[in-house]
Amino acid sequence: MTKFTFILSLFCLVFFFGKQRLSAQELQTQKTHTLKQPPFLKAGDTVAIVAPSGILKGRASEIQQAKSLLKSWGLNVVVGKHVFNQNNHFAGTDDERCEDFQEAMDNSSISAIWCARGGYGAVRILDKLDFTKLKERPKWLIGYSDITALHNQFHNEGFETIHALMCTSLSDDPNDITETIDTFKKAIFGEPLSYTLKGSAYNKTGTVSAPLVGGNLTMLHTMLGSKTSIDTSGKILFIEEIGEYKYHIDRMLQSLKRAGYFDDCAGLLVGDMSKIRKNTTAWGSSIEQLILDALADYNFPIAFNMPAGHEKDNRAMVLGETIKMTVGKDESTVVFEQ
Repeated sequence: MTKFTFILSLFCLVFFFGKQRLSAQELQTQKTHTLKQPPFLKAGDTVAIVAPSGILKGRASEIQQAKSLLKSWGLNVVVGKHVFNQNNHFAGTDDERCEDFQEAMDNSSISAIWCARGGYGAVRILDKLDFTKLKERPKWLIGYSDITALHNQFHNEGFETIHALMCTSLSDDPNDITETIDTFKKAIFGEPLSYTLKGSAYNKTGTVSAPLVGGNLTMLHTMLGSKTSIDTSGKILFIEEIGEYKYHIDRMLQSLKRAGYFDDCAGLLVGDMSKIRKNTTAWGSSIEQLILDALADYNFPIAFNMPAGHEKDNRAMVLGETIKMTVGKDESTVVFEQ
């Protein structure tokens, strides 16, 4: 074999496998960007209330409020039979919580699954769930916080979901959470969602249209390395957090960064960073600057002040749906494109 022939053969091999790899990436991108949108709700549809995570001890009144709210909108309600069970930290054993959730997914008369609360525990039932019947008849998953684990799994199974209030959010005076309730109603009934966000000097300006994914930062971080971790390529990532030290938020962002989470990300939408804990050694900068510093290597737009997360004003968002995010210093806009 001549030197020329060897080099030519090597080039052909590199080109062939490069094309094969590119094709795989293109297929993956196509797969993750093409999600099924469950039918939006209409009067007469049924919502199942389930508790896949934390215990609901002493929370019966909030579940009743949730039922009343849905019924006032012309919807029917069923409550999982294990919702008020207690097993240490959880609303029943893993099998009991899984049973309620699986029943809600499989029951053809159910149009949406509304999680009663977050806390911790959803990750413990993920690998027990069977999505076969859900794929035949998609339905909405609704919740936030710990429910991010389920949002991620639904996303990877090919479904849009709704990041919105949970039943226990209704312990607040309804007059204090008007936007939270109104946007929740709009989301489940398929009305257009658009938000104008308060400006921030920390905003990284730009305009981008891409599918929205994400949720609670801790949950996104703990999904790394598992089949429930989401592909953020070509997508706008939403994050929110509660009760963490700044250094730990930085640690999570650094871990995600090292795992390639932001390499092909289209943008970042930052929600509420609530009840940030004070360490004995001060971090030395704002939470906004912390995020900008962690992501300084990337050029995508970053918008702060999305009213979503663990505050009273928790606006609904459809995860998996394409949004147009226009980021400015004075204000930003987020428009969902159904």
